[in-house]
Amino acid sequence: MPDADADADAEAAPVTDAEPRYDPWGARPLQAVDHGRAGSRGVRLSQGIVLGVGIALLAGGIGGYAGVLAERQAATRLELPQTPRTDRGRAPDSVAGIAAAALPGVVTLHVSGADSSSTGTGFVLDGQGHILTNHHVVNGARTITVTFSTGESVPAELVGGDTGYDLAVVKVDGVRGLRPLALGNSENVEVGDPVVAIGAPFDLSNTVTAGIISATGRPITAGGDKGDGSDVSYVDALQTDAPINPGNSGGPLLDAKAQVIGINSAIRGGDGKDSSGQQRGSIGLGFAIPVNQGKRVAEELIRTGRATHPVIGVTLDMDYSGDGARVGEKGENGTSAVTVGGPGARAGIRPGDVITKVDGVRVHGGDELVIKIRAHRPGDRLALTVLREGRERTLEVVLGSANGS
Repeated sequence: MPDADADADAEAAPVTDAEPRYDPWGARPLQAVDHGRAGSRGVRLSQGIVLGVGIALLAGGIGGYAGVLAERQAATRLELPQTPRTDRGRAPDSVAGIAAAALPGVVTLHVSGADSSSTGTGFVLDGQGHILTNHHVVNGARTITVTFSTGESVPAELVGGDTGYDLAVVKVDGVRGLRPLALGNSENVEVGDPVVAIGAPFDLSNTVTAGIISATGRPITAGGDKGDGSDVSYVDALQTDAPINPGNSGGPLLDAKAQVIGINSAIRGGDGKDSSGQQRGSIGLGFAIPVNQGKRVAEELIRTGRATHPVIGVTLDMDYSGDGARVGEKGENGTSAVTVGGPGARAGIRPGDVITKVDGVRVHGGDELVIKIRAHRPGDRLALTVLREGRERTLEVVLGSANGS
């Protein structure tokens, strides 16, 4: 029979490890503490925790690397929308079409002289290798090198030049596939016509600019650096706002049919020179020699090496400050200002006459009269309006010829 006292002791003994009873109405939730087991179980639990952390780190590293790869691949595959490549052809009368047609016939000239070197432009006239440019581009040249739009460079020889017209012809030999430019007619040009200029401004070859004809028959003079008038050129110019800069000289001014209507010759640039000593660039006032004059002079230079000048056989009073061109009282060495037997004398011009118009177009000074005369050929007939003793009269003169410089 069991001992009653023992049972009483068992009932009275506190149960320290027994689970407390959960009271849902208690002040706070029941928290039971797991004290674990002594011995190897605690070691295995620590190892499990370390292993779990390691696996988590490894998984994170793999995931991060995979994310970087995915991002790189996504960046590599990125494509923005773009218009597909199409036919690059342009309308023949567009600036791009004109440039494409003309560029193979335009050349850059590099000229070396005794004291300096310079760059200019020219264009092919024929299949024999003749190239037209400005006289001031090649004046005083010892060597001339011509570079085509393809990059091919060859030496050139001067055929002939003329200061008064500021035109010259050079020639290259042994060049195959020359592309002469078509010559237009400058008498067909009207103010407002679109034009394209091609040249090598500041030695930047194959430069294309565009604009319009701003004026026709604009009398200008260029040169005059020598001071004695021997290097002055007289041009009845086409004026354009197509940007023309130093280095464009001698290049073609083209119409909408890619035909040459002028030879770019001069600009009215900003006053003075820049800090490097170079002439300032275009301000929208460019001037070109009409191609009709250029054609005639080029033909003469190719045939004979010289050009002829139309003359009226009078000496002008270049100091006259009134309106018009006044015939002097005396010529050189005290001779008559009207050449005996010359075109002016046959037309009835007298010393002291003031010429006010040429073919009805007013002239305001001696330079303008020379320019208007030079715009014609020897043998042409002109109507000169003359003011004599307060009365105007019209005289017809047939232009004579003189050799140029």
